[in-house]
Amino acid sequence: MNKLMLCTAAFIFSGSFAFAQNPKTFTGEIMDRSCAGMGSHAAMEKEHGIKDAKDCTLGCVKNGAKFVLYEKGTKTACELDDQTKPEQFAGQKVKVRGTLDAATKTIHVDGISQ
Repeated sequence: MNKLMLCTAAFIFSGSFAFAQNPKTFTGEIMDRSCAGMGSHAAMEKEHGIKDAKDCTLGCVKNGAKFVLYEKGTKTACELDDQTKPEQFAGQKVKVRGTLDAATKTIHVDGISQ
């Protein structure tokens, strides 16, 4: 019985600890996963005659790519768990407020602003 209570207490504690992360602000560009992997929209813009980052991002997402926050300086991309909020910021430099799941490189989005 004591082992069961100890395991239950450990589970409750670890679960509450996981949700206790403080939101942070991440900066970068709202991109699609495809272009973020290449570090820019240049290849897609040239190949498909697309004129700007917004159209490129929206086109790639329409074709199945996911929205990510791309940080050019570190060349890192984190997927955004909310795939609706980023649409209005496609191709723009933004600040994303949320919590990072480092294991999956996913940001739980609380909000996005310029």
